[in-house]
Parts: sequence; structure tokens; C-alpha cells
Amino acid sequence: MKQLAGAGALIATSQLPAFAEDNPEIFPERGRYERLSLSYGVVHIGLEKPFSILHISDSHLTAAYEHENEKKQKLHTRRTKTFGGRQEEALADALAWAKQHVDFVVHTGDLIDWQSEANFHLVRKFFGDSYIGSLGNHEFSPDMGYSEPKEEHTEAFKDRTRDLLQSVYPFDVRFQSQVVNGVNFITLDDVYGYVTKEQVKRFKKEVKKGFPIVLCMHVPFFSDDMWRANVRFWDDKGPMNYSALPEIKSAYKVQQEDKVTRDFISYLKKEKLLKCILAGHLHYDVQDQFSPTCRQYVVAGSFLFHGEEILFI
Repeated sequence: MKQLAGAGALIATSQLPAFAEDNPEIFPERGRYERLSLSYGVVHIGLEKPFSILHISDSHLTAAYEHENEKKQKLHTRRTKTFGGRQEEALADALAWAKQHVDFVVHTGDLIDWQSEANFHLVRKFFGDSYIGSLGNHEFSPDMGYSEPKEEHTEAFKDRTRDLLQSVYPFDVRFQSQVVNGVNFITLDDVYGYVTKEQVKRFKKEVKKGFPIVLCMHVPFFSDDMWRANVRFWDDKGPMNYSALPEIKSAYKVQQEDKVTRDFISYLKKEKLLKCILAGHLHYDVQDQFSPTCRQYVVAGSFLFHGEEILFI
């Protein structure tokens, strides 16, 4: 069950590398993985061969080689401080735990915080050719605004470095699918909140295969309740106003205003084959019932030593 053929949506734990710096002496009296904060979920499909995954997201690796330019050096200093400086340690912990406890790993984007030679090296170090997942918005950032005064959030902006990312990440960065034990894991690029007509077309083609579907992407499909949680986390101004929905902005606004995305979400809510959505981006754990047949799981940041184990049965 741990061996996969070809590219797809999951990382088989048997294919993950071992790290010489793994330290079994951490918290020796409490258990090696106790610093990992894991949540748990179960997706009922009716499988002949149940399996489990570790879902992680938002590792935000912030490495830069000494020979890389001054912008990269400044980013390394500033953003490493932002994320606490233990991102690689947290990711190594999560993958070491996964090799002992689950069958596969899914990473739903922002593995790196911005583009650098050193960050790309870490992508290969941690996952090699077995890394399959979805990109995040930070993957598309050359230098966090040093070159572009305002990120455009368009396909044209992504096209500037999409070929570079495709050469680093060993999967289709726009859309990927793989059937695992009778479940079709589909990953797509929705890093600015919207999806494209081509992605919708490819998704509907996958539906025709008739397999239960798990959709993996970086930005979740927001509900009003998820938006309340998002505002509470990112814009805390004291007690929450329970009587009013906070002003809708960013990706949620895009999902409401972009017709292709809005229609796709409406279509998904009626698609009975969709059983689960896995996403990240928000840096906090939240779950939401997306449709009668599908629950959405958003996992907190890997840089905070967070992850979630999901059992498919």
C-alpha cells in the first residue's frame, strides 16, 4: 500500500528520506513527538483497503545561500524571525512521525516562503522526486514584493515563474490527480482564491471516472463561519461581534465575485463523489461541512509544529 507508481497526489511515506539530524533525545522523558500538535479526522467512504495520511501545510521555509543577492539575505533574516526559525525542524519532525504512523503525506502549499536557490534545495531535500501536493501563494513570490510593488494575483503574474516552479516540483503545478486505494486525490492551484476554466474542465473529466474524490488545494473554500474564524485569527480587535458577519475580503471575496469559481463551488456542493477537501493557508485549524457528502479540513501551519492525521475507511 505504501508504494505508488508514477506521479500523483500523495507522498508515500516509504519514499520519504531519512535525516541525519533527526534527534531522538528531544523530550526524552515525554516522547519524541509530543511537541507535534496533531488533530484527527475520519472520512467514511466504504473502502476495501482503509489508509491514513498526514496532512500538513504552510512550512514557510526561509533559506538563502550566501551567494544569493541582498534581497534574499534580507528576506532570510526578516522572514526567519517571522516564522520562528524552526521551520525545517518542524517539517523534519512531521515527516519522521509520518514514516512511523501513516501511509501517505499530503502537503497543501507554502512549503517555501519565497523563491530562492536554497529553498528549492530544501524542497528536494525533504521530498525528492516523491513530493506531490499543491502549491501555495508564497511559492509564486520571487522576493516578497522587493521586485513587484504589488502582487497582481493573476495567471499572468504566476506565469512569470511557473516554468521555474514546474522544474523544481515533480508534479503538475496546475492540476494533478491520482487514484489511491479506490480514492481519487486531486490537487489544484487556487492560490489566489479562484480556479480557472481549464481546471474545472479537468476536474469534471476526473468525476467521470467514478471514484470518490478528495480535493487538495492551498486556499479553502470559505463559508461565513470559516470567514468569522479567519477574521478572529488575523484581525483580533477584542470581543467578537456575533450579530454581524465581518466585512468579506481577500480570497473569500474572490470566490464570491469570480463567476468561474462561484459556479465551480456551487457545482461541487452537489457532487456526491466529493468526500473531503484538504487545505491550508490560514495558519489555524478549522473544519467545516462543505456539502452533505464532504467535510473540509484546514490545517494550521507546519512551522508551528501542527498537522492532522486523517483516516479514510
